[in-house]
Amino acid sequence: MILVTGGAGFIGANFVLDWLSHSEEAVVNLDKLTYAGNQENLASLEDHPGHVFVQGDIADTALVTDLLARYRPRAVLNFAAESHVDRSIHGPETFIQTNIVGTFRLLEAVRAHWGGLQGGDKAAFRLLHVSTDEVYGSLSPTDPAFKETGRYEPNSPYSASKAASDHLVRAYHHTYGLPVVTTNCSNNYGPFHFPEKLIPLMVVNALAGKPLPVYGDGQQVRDWLYVKDHCSALRRVLEAGRLGETYNVGGWNEKPNLEIVHTVCGLLDELRPRSDGKPYATQITHVTDRPGHDRRYAIDASKIEQELGWRPAETFETGIRKTIQWYLDNPAWVANVQSGAYQHWVHKNYSARAA
Repeated sequence: MILVTGGAGFIGANFVLDWLSHSEEAVVNLDKLTYAGNQENLASLEDHPGHVFVQGDIADTALVTDLLARYRPRAVLNFAAESHVDRSIHGPETFIQTNIVGTFRLLEAVRAHWGGLQGGDKAAFRLLHVSTDEVYGSLSPTDPAFKETGRYEPNSPYSASKAASDHLVRAYHHTYGLPVVTTNCSNNYGPFHFPEKLIPLMVVNALAGKPLPVYGDGQQVRDWLYVKDHCSALRRVLEAGRLGETYNVGGWNEKPNLEIVHTVCGLLDELRPRSDGKPYATQITHVTDRPGHDRRYAIDASKIEQELGWRPAETFETGIRKTIQWYLDNPAWVANVQSGAYQHWVHKNYSARAA
């Protein structure tokens, strides 16, 4: 059995679904169910005997300690995090509490549990900490891509909080010998992505006839990784990653945001044309950039390929088509996540940005 934290969120839920499709090993799934944690993501597992869902917080030491003692997982995978840069700008304290304090308390509970294991169980135990490429800061157009040995230079409250969590995980390995592995991934996209992030926001707004807000000139570059490829990478790292090591996971797909938006519009023109026959690109609106917006991220994922033999299976062209089709095929999911709280957030973040 494995314990997954944050397993009702975007990446966590995709991982749980992927894990149970490839393995008979059960999953205990701990998620706080904040706005982005959604049990609908796990609806297909409602009667699955290998899935145990627990609503709770990684900062709840008593709860985590009880779960570790009761289920005795051979591994813990930590996806639990606040992850949206814009939200961290408007309200950084939540990011400090979850990403730093929560990770610290999880580490303490896991360290105590691991310390009580014996023999083979202790030797086999792992903690896999899932992090982000944003901890490395921003690159110029000519800088080489991020390597695992790169300096941390976080530029937002979100990335700073994730950088702190990475440092804590590293410290617990070097100080206490806790058997940890860390992964830093690039921008994920795919099914179940909450529509505050770029690709799902564009899809949702386009279909609703709303403006497609693009920050600044839209030339911010990101590396894009299909979420199911990320899941396969994590399975491989858990299986064979070296203890105390970091593995960068990327899609080898550097693209500017504006190109992504035009790609989404083009696919929607093909798959769900507007009733008036006009292209969705006419809805694109450039708005005031967010503070401290990093210009470029790029992942060098050669280490995970050379050591563990992993490469992404999807190209951006195949992955983005699958993603758009999923949103078109799941209108009920989209409608249900667009609650009053979501609408309030969109209004708060975008209404004051001059076109």
